[in-house]
Amino acid sequence: MVHGTDLEAAAADADSLPDAEDVFDVDEDVPVTEVFDDEFVAETTDFESFDELVAASPSDAASGADLEYVGQGEWDEFVAENTDFENESELVLAARDHWVGKRLDLH
Repeated sequence: MVHGTDLEAAAADADSLPDAEDVFDVDEDVPVTEVFDDEFVAETTDFESFDELVAASPSDAASGADLEYVGQGEWDEFVAENTDFENESELVLAARDHWVGKRLDLH
């Protein structure tokens, strides 16, 4: 299942959008927990927070801070069973769209 917001449609319906440099600095580090915020996780998964989701996953990661140690593709089955998404890629792209939508005040 493809899930998430249609950013293009939301942006087209918006009265105005801020300039990119007003909402994001290219030198800014974006914490993974900001992209996978509690609102997104609670709405689209069986968990209330990203740390809960990561801790319950089959990886060795115990929290969002440990996520860098999760190998590519390890989560696909877990994501399919515990979220609204078919695989890790869909989850990540939807979280990105959610974060961008919040930054552009489209939610």
